[in-house]
This record gives sequence, structure tokens and C-alpha cells, in this order.
Amino acid sequence: MNRSKRMHAVTGAYGYSGKYITRRLLAKGEEVITLTNSPDRPNPFGGEVQARPFDFDNLAKLTESLADVDVLYITYWVRFNHRHFTYAQAIHNTLTLFDAAEAAGVRRIVYVSITNPSGNSPLEYFRGKAKLEKALQTSGLSNAIIRPTVLFGPEDILVNNIAWTLRRLPVFGVFGDGQYRLEPIHVDDLAALIVEHGQHDKNVTVNANGPEIFSYRQMVETIRDILKLRCKIIGIPSRVAHAIGYLVGKCVGDVTITRDEIHALQNELLFANTPPTGTIRLTDYAAEHAPDLGRSYHSELKRRTNRIAAYT
Repeated sequence: MNRSKRMHAVTGAYGYSGKYITRRLLAKGEEVITLTNSPDRPNPFGGEVQARPFDFDNLAKLTESLADVDVLYITYWVRFNHRHFTYAQAIHNTLTLFDAAEAAGVRRIVYVSITNPSGNSPLEYFRGKAKLEKALQTSGLSNAIIRPTVLFGPEDILVNNIAWTLRRLPVFGVFGDGQYRLEPIHVDDLAALIVEHGQHDKNVTVNANGPEIFSYRQMVETIRDILKLRCKIIGIPSRVAHAIGYLVGKCVGDVTITRDEIHALQNELLFANTPPTGTIRLTDYAAEHAPDLGRSYHSELKRRTNRIAAYT
């Protein structure tokens, strides 16, 4: 295929999944830029990756930033509504990014969505993802939509903070009976899938799920046992679990869990029920990283509001 533009643009290359996507692109010898709200974060790639701003309020400037881009990889999103960021804002900004990409002549977009999005979902997170998927699919741009389940890896939130809680409390409460299923995928497996689909032209929608299926309770028990902890795991009503999570969040200055996230877990919205696309097992990862897993708390709010600290 003869292409005049070979530049790849990754949103948030200094952050979590964007960093792994960028590593894989650079390893393939590709030229990479990043679009970011955090240009002052430590750049793990040095001079190899140029940072350009997310000019969401200036379509012309955003289009200019994408003028030499062949493939755009979009990881941009928010986990919950907050006074500093909202789903509505994230949807508006992503639609602006789609428009800028089309105006700039970007050939292909690889968009990171979520498993089981639906325009009829009672959860704003899943409705928003469904709206953006539909907008991309009708845009005329070549696109791949990647739908990950729960991510794990050195910088993850959920698995690390489960381990952090297990290390500190004598009792861990799972929501309800804890028997709802999920298929965690390693962030580098997700990155490999994303980069692979950036190389193609066909419009596709693909689940990104790991090779192991756990119930939520089983996953927590597995982490506990690998870390050789004695924390007791019990089922508690969802409203009680949310209240406890709220109090823990107040102590650590974060939002640890939301009602929508509990609802998504209990309704198996993070379960793909399709053949796995990842190969790295959570059990192997947890065993390898047992000395460090959960030693420190990973704060979503600190990552969102502190724009100069590295993701560690």
C-alpha cells in the first residue's frame, strides 16, 4: 500500500495504555506523536515522541496537529463524572477529535471503547461509548473499535488497589455474591491488539479480553492467595460496599468505586464471552509482581488533576 503519510498519533502517550501503544509503535520503527493534556509530565520516550496539545476548543488547531498523521489511536476518556471532568465533556471532545481527524485526512482511527456498550444502557459510561462508536462508524473514516474488559498491568487501578486493600484490612467485601464474571487483559496485550489493527483498512469491532475467566470473588481470592495474605473475603450488599468505598476514598483522596462500576460488574458488562485476544494471565502477572503489587495506592484523581507527575 502506497501511503504518503506514515505518522502515528497516540492520545496520552505519557499515561497508561497510551504508553504501551507508543512503545510498540516505536519498536516497529514508526514515527509517533502524542496528543495530550499533560505536556509537562515526564516523557518516557525522550525526543522520540513529540507532544502536541489537545486543542478541543479550536478545531482548526487540532486539525493542524493531525495534518501529517496516518493513524490516530484514541484512548481518551474519563472514568466517572467529577467537577473537573465529565462524560459529556469527554464525548464532546472525542467527537471534535473525530472531526479534526477527518478534516486533516487521517486515514484510520483505532478507538478504545468498552465491552458491551449500549445506547439504552442505564449507565452513562456505556451509553457514551455506544454514542462514540456509532459516530465513528458513520464518519466515513476507516476504523477499528477495540472493546477491552478490565485492564491490569504495572500502572493499573483496579487490580492494584484490590491488592492494596487486601494488604491493609482484615476483611474484604465483594459486591453481593461476587459470582459475576470478568476477563482481565494485560495492558500490553491490549496495546498489541490496537497496534495490529492500526495496520489494516477494514472496519472492525473487536473485544479485548484475557485468557482467564474469573468470578469477581474468585479474582479477589486469587490475588489474596498469591500474596499469601489472610484477609477474609465476604459478600456484602452493594449499597454497603459503595458506602465503604466512599469512606475509603475520603481517606485516600480518591473515588475508589462508583455505583455505576458496581452495576457494571454485577451485570457482567466487563465480560466479553468471546475467544480471548490476550495471552498474559493475571495469575502469572500477580505471582511475578507479588512483592510490589498493592504496596502503594494508585489514585485516579491524582492522575487526572496532577498533570506533571509520571504514571508509576
